[in-house]
Order: sequence, then C-alpha cells, then structure tokens
Amino acid sequence: MRSHTCGVINTNHLEQEIDFCGWAHRRRDHGGVIFIDLRDHTGLVQVVFDPDRAEIFALAEQVRNEFVLKIKGRVRARPEGTINPDMATGEIEVLGLELSILNRAATPPFQLDDNDVSEEHRLRYRYIDLRRPSMQSKLRLRAKVTGELRRYLDDQQFIEVDTPTLTRATPEGARDYLVPSRTHPGSFFALPQSPQLFKQLLMMGGIDRYYQIARCFRDEDLRADRQPEFSQLDIEMAFVEEAQVMDLAEGMIRHLFDSVLDVKLPEAFPHMSYADAIRDYGSDKPDLRIPLKLTELSDLMQDVDFKVFSEPAKSPNGRVAALRVPGGSKLSRKDIDVYTEFVSRYGAKGLAYIKCNDVANGRDGLQSPIVKFFSDDALAAVMQKVGAEDGDLVFFGADKANVVADALGALRVKIGHDLDMVADEWAPLWVVDFPMFEWDEGGKRWHAIHHPFTAPTADTLEQWQSQLDENPATVLSKAYDMVLNGTELGGGSIRIHNSDMQQKALDVLGIGEEEANEKFGFLLDALKYGAPPHGGIALGMDRLIMIMSGASSIRDVMAFPKTQSASCLLTSAPSVVSDQQMKELHLRARARPTPENS
Repeated sequence: MRSHTCGVINTNHLEQEIDFCGWAHRRRDHGGVIFIDLRDHTGLVQVVFDPDRAEIFALAEQVRNEFVLKIKGRVRARPEGTINPDMATGEIEVLGLELSILNRAATPPFQLDDNDVSEEHRLRYRYIDLRRPSMQSKLRLRAKVTGELRRYLDDQQFIEVDTPTLTRATPEGARDYLVPSRTHPGSFFALPQSPQLFKQLLMMGGIDRYYQIARCFRDEDLRADRQPEFSQLDIEMAFVEEAQVMDLAEGMIRHLFDSVLDVKLPEAFPHMSYADAIRDYGSDKPDLRIPLKLTELSDLMQDVDFKVFSEPAKSPNGRVAALRVPGGSKLSRKDIDVYTEFVSRYGAKGLAYIKCNDVANGRDGLQSPIVKFFSDDALAAVMQKVGAEDGDLVFFGADKANVVADALGALRVKIGHDLDMVADEWAPLWVVDFPMFEWDEGGKRWHAIHHPFTAPTADTLEQWQSQLDENPATVLSKAYDMVLNGTELGGGSIRIHNSDMQQKALDVLGIGEEEANEKFGFLLDALKYGAPPHGGIALGMDRLIMIMSGASSIRDVMAFPKTQSASCLLTSAPSVVSDQQMKELHLRARARPTPENS
C-alpha cells in the first residue's frame, strides 16, 4: 500500500511520486489550501491539498485528527521561509495527488501532543497512547536492547531455553498467582515468580550456560512502581564462582550501553559490601551520584543525657546516625517540616537537626531545639565526626537500626535531588557480602534475604554449622546485586549444590524435612545426582529500559501495564467469570466484586 514511510521522505525524493499511509496528526485549513500532517511510526510529513483538484480537496476537508489515510503525492521543496528545522522532513512537503480515507476516527479521548493527560486516562486508551512518538521510541529501544542482549549471550555460548509458565506454588517470596486445574480437582498451578528452580535444574542437566527473557508473576502488595507481571533477563552458568558471573554481567551491560546509547560505563564497576552500603548510605542500592553520606554516632551517644539518642545508641538493635547537608542551613523551618513528614513514611518518629551557623563558636554557633540536651564536649565531638562547616545542616536519626537506615537513606536521596546535588553521570556498583538471613520479628522466624537456594560463604557444612550456631544473622552469602544510579538492576548468587547443605538452609528458615520434600523434593532429589557448582543473575528488563530511556516509571516502557492496584483499565481485567467456568474448575465464589473494587 505504500512505497515510503512518512518520516524518511526528504530532499533526495524531490519531484518523485510516492505512496504513503498513516494517521492524520493535524489538519489545517489556510483559506483555500489544506495542510495535513500525516504520521506513522517513523515520523511526520506535511501534505498540501489545493482546490485545483476539487474532488480530492473536498475529501481532504472531511479529514479530522486520527483518520487513517492513504496518499499519493509529489515531493517538492517547501517555499522559502517555511522550512521547519525541528522536523526531519521539514525541508520538503508533498503535494497531494490522490487521497483515500482508509478509516474514519471518532474524536480521540486526548490529543497526542497533550502532556497533561492523566496516567489513568492513558492506560484506559493505551492504543491511542502508544501512537505517541515518545512511547514508540521507548518500545523500539526495548526491542533493540533485548536483541542486543540476545546477540551478546549467543556469542558467549549461552543457549536460550524456555521454562514452564504453569508450575507449582512455592512458600518463599511474594504471593503466587494461582491457576486452578480443571483436570486435577482441588489442585492448582502457580505462575512463576522466577525461573529459579528450573534454571538450576538445567545446570544439573548439563546445559552449562542458559539464558531466557522470562515473564514473571508476583502477587505483591500495592507499590508505586511494581507490576504483577514483568520481564527479567535470567542467566545461569555451571562451574563458576561469583567473579565469573559478575564479570559476564558487567561486560554485558557495558557492551549494551556502548552499542545502544553510545555511553561508556567504567571499565570496572566498584564493589561495596552490604554492611558498608547500609552504614554509609542507608540503602543496599545507593545512588553514588549523590555525594552525601551518613555518619555513625552510636558510639558518641551512649552516655548523653538525651534518652531519645542514648537508648537507641545502647541497644544492640538500635542506631544513631547523622546526615550532613553542605550549605543546608539555608533551608527554612517549613522545609525541615516537609522532610520530617517525609521520613515519617519510613517509620521515623521525628527528625532532629542542627543548623551550623558558626561551628568554631561552639554551642552559641549552633541553632537547634536539641542543643540544650548535650554537653559542650559531646557537641564538639559530634561536629568533628560529621565534619560540620559553617552553613551546614545536620540531620539526625535515632531509632531501630533498620528505621534509621531507611529514613536517612531515603532523605539523603530526596535532599540530593531537591538541592540539585546529583552528578550528571552513570554510577554503576556491585553490592556484595550480603547477610544470608534476616530475622522477622513479627513472624518470629528467619527469612532468606535473597532466596533459600543461595550458597553461604562457608565451604563445608561443618563450617557453616559453626557459623549458624554462633549467630545466623552474621552468616554471609555468595550473593551480589548490580546497582545503577540508585536502582537495583538485578541480583544473583552462587547456588547451593549439595543436598545436605540445602536442607540445612531450609531448616534455618523453619522448613523441615517433610515440608521440604513436599515443596522442593524434586530439587533435593536432583542435588543428589551430581549437581555441578553453579550460579547466575537476573536483571529486571523493565527497570533497565526505564533507566536507559530516561522514563520515570516502568509503566512507560511496557506496552500494556497494569495499574498500582494490579488491574488493566484497557481490558477491565481481572473480571468475573461465568458460573459454568467456575463449575468446570471445581470452584465456588465466596465473594463478588463490589463497585469499589470491580
């Protein structure tokens, strides 16, 4: 139907007759001459219809925005003074010789060049939203990235293997999406949260190097930028240690940024231990573009008369830390109140601060409601340790260690952006030496920080047992996360390849031998038949594309995303099914949707 696409027509086509198709982006009637900007996936071109061709001109008068058109025309140079340097086709226009309306369109729910359309409206009419050049660009970038990743891994002798979408439920991680079985009454499949167990089984099957761009499903609680279904690049390798997996992933990301964005990432990504990341940045995915750091003050606060600080400082689970903001004394009390409300979202009960007007003048040079609670020596020690200078503002966090880290870590990032402290660069990082377990106070049990198949740093079961007997919280794992500009791109680990060691990990998590055999019997059996040492990594494709495209949300790099409440406004999913379907699946509804949640 077409000889050319809209966005490629240029001065090389002058005086040629061409056929092209697209959507009417805009129609303008200039008193006897009609201009139509025709749009397709390659761009816009201006088409001119004059009244000398009465039948075609009359048809052009009927055209409205988003009509689907087929046009034959002659390319000509634009008249002097009308060249548009902002358009790729801005030096030419096409004189319309023939016009066909392939399809008429109702008035669109929003204009494609309107940047104030609500996300809800965009998602409800996603097929209109996808016509935007910005959306087209992101999806094309996504296709280019996935193609480049496949080529890179193919060249590294990896093979792509599909793993099941219908599998069994697992007791770890987020909630599973369950699929009732018609042929096995009362039984359910689960959609995979990741291909973790299958890719380990592939290593045991001698595949050696596997990858897959896998679709994963997690029924998580509502979060601003999470999706119930997402894509990840899944990689697994046999006969490797941490360094080999990390080198492969790092080289792949460097190659990707170079080939797709023409960006040179550092030759060697820096490594940072989990403990150092939490201590200095309050996060296991620190944004190194922001120069601010936390300062540990627990040692200085144990003997002060201010219980708000001294009690957390003395507690084995508590922490007192400070965040120095250079030049921050210019912040008003209203600004500080906004930050106080902000940290409350992370569990902080308040946000103490000291404005440093004249540090050399001691107490008299410091402005804060809390100064009166400290001795001169204590104040001097704090100012010295945080490196305070005149004009600085020092924020303090005192609470449980995790609350202090979460609150001050998030505050560090917010202030960095608010005060324009974010360096214009790419800052990749490996976070390593993760603890293997963390204690869940509410559930009174240990949880795996990554997953229960992550190998400990101990080489033997006996060494590991000794570490567990001493304190499970101090046991480190062979896990690693790749971070870029404060976003976790993905994580991985070396896996447990010994059945006794795997059962020990499950024991720590409160999964006894009987439950382990029920849930993971196929894996435990496979480990007994000569499992090789193996490890891998998974990178979130949606996050990666979001960062590379400069988008603010992963929903902007997915063709048909769900809302925050895990619903699809376009198709009205999830939806009620018929009683007959329920009967076939041996199910009975205990609740029906209400207008509020339908």
